Amino acid sequence: MLSVNGFLREALVLASASPRRAEILRAVGWPFEISAVDVDESLFDSEPPEAYVTRLALAKAETAAARHTSRLVLGADTTVVVDDGILGKPGDEEEAVWMLKRLSGRWHEVLTGVALVRRDEDRFQKLVAFESTRVRFGPMTDEEIRWHVSVGNTLDKAGAYAVQGAAALFIEEIQGDYWNVVGLPVQLVYKMAREMREEGKR
Repeated sequence: MLSVNGFLREALVLASASPRRAEILRAVGWPFEISAVDVDESLFDSEPPEAYVTRLALAKAETAAARHTSRLVLGADTTVVVDDGILGKPGDEEEAVWMLKRLSGRWHEVLTGVALVRRDEDRFQKLVAFESTRVRFGPMTDEEIRWHVSVGNTLDKAGAYAVQGAAALFIEEIQGDYWNVVGLPVQLVYKMAREMREEGKR
């Protein structure tokens, strides 16, 4: 049986410039190199959030895999969902304020799509899945929201917050995978990678 240590000797190619995803991989001891890609993140008409995040994760992984033959490539995309609407990264501070007002005092869902791709000369493997975590913010005053936007580096984060940052002062409950909220459900990635490894042996 393959040991965890032996399994993690194969370095991932991370198709993302996200420092949070890189930090998570470092924390679990999974070697990787970064190969950031640029894909169109436009939302299709009537596209469900689950389809949106998995589509983008796969697009990122496939784009990076085209230049990393025979390597295991990881793509991921995270978004926040409230009232069946997607909250991506805010365009400016006022949009960040608007997003946090929508999240204040209520539950929302964090979705991360994950894609693993390996492209060899004679074989193409891909596996796509998503993780869902529920998060509840306590009520936030307008002053607290403005303060959070001023200190929380909100513009590069889906839903205008980072669970491991200033938003931790206001988050009352999390149901599901914490690391998914940070930006990468690493246990899901590990399970998927093992599944692809076993498939590759057949």
